[in-house]
Amino acid sequence: MSEIGSVKWKKKDLEHFFPTLKKRVDGYFSGNKIKKQGNTRLYLKAFVLLSVYVTPFILLLTLQLPAYVQLLLWAVMGFALAGIGMSVMHDANHGAFSRNKTLNYFMGHTLNLLGGSVCNWKMQHNVLHHTYTNVANMDEDIDDKLLMRFCPHSERRSYHRLQFIYVVFFYSILTLYWVTLKDFVQFIQYRKHKTFCEEKKSNFRKILQIVSMKVIYFFVALYLPIAIIGLPVGATVLGFLIMHAIAGFILALVFQLAHTVKGTSHPLPDEAGIIENDWAIHQLETTANFARKSKWISWYVGGLNFQVEHHLFPYISHVHYPEIAHIVKATAEEFGVVYLENRTFAGAVNSHFSFLYQLGKPAVVIPN
Repeated sequence: MSEIGSVKWKKKDLEHFFPTLKKRVDGYFSGNKIKKQGNTRLYLKAFVLLSVYVTPFILLLTLQLPAYVQLLLWAVMGFALAGIGMSVMHDANHGAFSRNKTLNYFMGHTLNLLGGSVCNWKMQHNVLHHTYTNVANMDEDIDDKLLMRFCPHSERRSYHRLQFIYVVFFYSILTLYWVTLKDFVQFIQYRKHKTFCEEKKSNFRKILQIVSMKVIYFFVALYLPIAIIGLPVGATVLGFLIMHAIAGFILALVFQLAHTVKGTSHPLPDEAGIIENDWAIHQLETTANFARKSKWISWYVGGLNFQVEHHLFPYISHVHYPEIAHIVKATAEEFGVVYLENRTFAGAVNSHFSFLYQLGKPAVVIPN
């Protein structure tokens, strides 16, 4: 990973695209007299998703249930957990859930239900991913991970030929890795590359927060049911793993469908660390939407199927993306700017796995 600020964008043609687009989007909100943050629909969704996560856990702790029912409840919690991550935590940590900063703070910490650190996530996602989307060695989302290759500029290994198959397993352990090791690995990396403040007190507070949240998380999720309530160890641990497998797979897949698909670019900066492109155009060329017309998918994935709009306007809540997408697409067409999308969820999934398959083949050249 390079240091923050070592990669910059050079404005070229179309530098009036984003100012024009922003003016039109702002006009949509002012003209309709609505706020850019969340609304009643989002608050209701948050209540539903949090209830679907918490209620099964309460049932597990209070009722004597057959093992298969316990596992089913853990599975339901997995689907709810992914929904919370995509629809609640994501907006809140972008400051888009509410105008109230305190409410954003608390809803952003629903990330703790996934066992993750808000501080690390904001650095990885809000700063590195949103600023340097699909830029090798800057955007962690496309860094090679264990046996997986996500970037055409990284070194190909022979085992990558099968990555489109075994990636399913690694996606399924995403949140489990997150709750156990990821935050510690990231903390060390961010200190090494000076992405965190160098003051010892500040860094000590960060690592203390990470450790504290891990202890609390495992106490509530495993120690409480097993040691205090007396639930069976086997069924509880298996259920815990099922929950994380479901949540991890959904989260990993959905986030990858926006950038690691056919058609998205992976530009490299020149020797001076300059990317020959305007930032907004860069976002359009590296990001793809999917299933924009599916109301169910849009509801569950928290607007992550409108990643083009999200990358251009991350401070706007996802509940508004279906409407402003019309403005973004029309303005892109007017300026002759690419607007990438897969019309269906299945099409996006196919594009993603096809891209992974291409990256695993020898001597494959994928355009920047």
